[in-house]
Amino acid sequence: MLRPLRYITPYFLYVLAYLAFTKTGFYCWVPLIYLFFLIPLVELLIKPDAENLTESQEVEAKSNPIFDYVLWLTVPLQLGALYLFLTRIDFSEPFLDTAGRVVAMGLLCGTFGINAAHELGHRVNKFEQFLAKVLLLTSLYMHFFIEHNKGHHKHVATPEDPSSAFYKQNLYAFWIQTFVGTQKKAWQIAAAEAKNKIFNEMALFQVIQFTLLGLIYYFFGGFVMACFIIAAFVGAALLETVNYIEHYGLQRDFAKTTYERVQPAHSWNSNHAIGRLMLFELSRHSDHHYLASRKYQILRHLEEAPQMPTGYPGMILLALFPPIWFKVMHRQMERFGIIPR
Repeated sequence: MLRPLRYITPYFLYVLAYLAFTKTGFYCWVPLIYLFFLIPLVELLIKPDAENLTESQEVEAKSNPIFDYVLWLTVPLQLGALYLFLTRIDFSEPFLDTAGRVVAMGLLCGTFGINAAHELGHRVNKFEQFLAKVLLLTSLYMHFFIEHNKGHHKHVATPEDPSSAFYKQNLYAFWIQTFVGTQKKAWQIAAAEAKNKIFNEMALFQVIQFTLLGLIYYFFGGFVMACFIIAAFVGAALLETVNYIEHYGLQRDFAKTTYERVQPAHSWNSNHAIGRLMLFELSRHSDHHYLASRKYQILRHLEEAPQMPTGYPGMILLALFPPIWFKVMHRQMERFGIIPR
């Protein structure tokens, strides 16, 4: 009973975002400080936990609906946070307060608006897929539903995947590659599928997103709309930075006419406990790509998977400084016998 409830702890970020939206000064920056300063420091002191569930525990966890309910809770919290953000942004407020609130909303967009949607988007249940699309709408990143599930998982760790970073590619070059490439891939996938549908899903997503922006402009004004767009970009940049750290320098072998099956060795893994909780086990990424249908609560540590030297928040900070990133990660590649290509 208690195990699924520990996944409520990520929602503490909503509490901090509430403080950012309703108070001034230092409080506006508390979410950023919590996520990228406090958590990385604590993770340096806590050893990674590579323990897996037993077979009986896995069966029980897989069938326990509370894990799903906890995840679904993201949707009303995210919508409520977005409304509060829109009502609290004001041109007359000090610039630093507004900037802090935009960053706080951006962190919610990346951590919940896209990441929780990522988990729900892999479900076959139409209701959960709908929840995923609602969450992605709050981040203006609906194309992710198409490209991630039908593009990234198929082409991961190959030159055909814009969401996989190649060896010696820095984060900022990767951002250009992935922001442009994933949009292009999503349109290609949607266009191919539209031949057997009555509409183009990617086009529909654009209509929905622009409608949301139009409503925000009508009810809250151009300044608030611009702040929301920036917040959505912050969330997207956070998500794509996660993509960068998850597959950096890893490539699948090409055999005859196709690439080898995706293996645990084609994703960087992290067993750091806080990062695992914060992102609904996303950091056990090797098992997720090996078998994408596995729910977050039963993802496993796999011995073949290369391990990140720290948790996701710390890895994101490292990625912002390419010389440090290359030094740390190239040493890690050597440690796990990964030959750069």
